[in-house]
Amino acid sequence: MFKYFNKKIKNYKWQDIACVKWSVLFFTLMLAKLWPGMLGLDWYIYLILGIAFMIIPMVKLFSK
Repeated sequence: MFKYFNKKIKNYKWQDIACVKWSVLFFTLMLAKLWPGMLGLDWYIYLILGIAFMIIPMVKLFSK
């Protein structure tokens, strides 16, 4: 299944990737609206999680 999606994503342009990112943002906002406890954490927890999930893609981006 992953091979199939990896092959298909090569046809995406930057606009398509941007639309996927925006859809994830709005879906996450919808989840936060439906489950208010999700936003009960301190701001730095979200910062730490954001950086943690950013590490692997950034390493792949800047490696040879």
